[in-house]
Amino acid sequence: MRDEEQGRPWTGALLLLRSLVLLAAAGMVLLGLGSRPAAAEALPAMASAQTSHMVVPMGRAVGIKLFSDGVLVVGLSDLSSQEGTCSPARACGLRQGDIITHINDTQVDTIEEVREVLQELEGDQMSIRAIREDQQVQFTAQATACTDGTYRLGAWIRDSMAGIGTMTFYEPSTGLFGALGHGINDVDTALLMPLESGAILSASVSDVKKGASGDPGELHGTFQTNHDLGDLWANTPSGIFGTLNDTSLVPSDTAIPTALRSQVKVGAAAILSNIAGDEVKSYDVEIVRVFPAGSHDTRDLMVKVTDPELLEATGGIVQGMSGSPILQNGRLVGAVTHVLVNDPTQGYGILAETMLEAARGLE
Repeated sequence: MRDEEQGRPWTGALLLLRSLVLLAAAGMVLLGLGSRPAAAEALPAMASAQTSHMVVPMGRAVGIKLFSDGVLVVGLSDLSSQEGTCSPARACGLRQGDIITHINDTQVDTIEEVREVLQELEGDQMSIRAIREDQQVQFTAQATACTDGTYRLGAWIRDSMAGIGTMTFYEPSTGLFGALGHGINDVDTALLMPLESGAILSASVSDVKKGASGDPGELHGTFQTNHDLGDLWANTPSGIFGTLNDTSLVPSDTAIPTALRSQVKVGAAAILSNIAGDEVKSYDVEIVRVFPAGSHDTRDLMVKVTDPELLEATGGIVQGMSGSPILQNGRLVGAVTHVLVNDPTQGYGILAETMLEAARGLE
């Protein structure tokens, strides 16, 4: 987290990642990111999600980097100036959770762009345009000259995130991939991060913090930053989606059909997960409940881990396993999404049908 005047580069080819979302099985660590790639120009052509589709179930841990559309206000602070203590951001009406998109007529998407505009204005009155709860709002403010000679608003802002999660599926006919089974939320505001562009990268799991009642476990891993495997173009409550350009992670196994809700049954199933290195293994689970359509938002299923090997290694479902594919009767049922904090052997899942509907709706 950085204010509008502070910057630090994202250094190192490999980064140790730690999940920060308590209830989700995968979270995103907050790191400064390098140069932002161009946004995807077009989404792949896709058919309706109301029928079964042929996909390759993945279960592979991947690095995820996301650049925001605008800058997210994650906090407000007081500044020390020659006139005393003040907070221009608070005084003009900005709030935590606002997404600043423009200062005067200049579009801002990075912390550096905000800093440059404030220094150029040198304390002159400015107009700030922002998005608040899907509505555009506008403020008038003046940056304060601080004791170090810089001009600041007194707002902590964020423009990027990075972390590790699990890829759920790859659709060979379109190049589409889906991951996580839930959206990437800002850790301070709990809001869905507005996506301008992003990418996935090759990752490796280094160790596991075992889960226990009241203390969710997590996967730790590293990912390579010098080669993007695919472009990320959607961050939704039902998962993140993009186009896979490098298919080196895709197994050669034949694609399998996705299951419709009516085909998902209570009973034995399996998940594919990557809890060590880059190896994906199958583990036994039980689908203990299938919720009626629309009754639990994107939480369509409840699953219980029954595999002794997975229980010994992780305690059940841990953060970082979000996106692990759920398989039943030769079909991709969906993905693991959340762990029950008081019982890490159980968690929620989202249907593949729900994920595909979200992806198709973005055409």
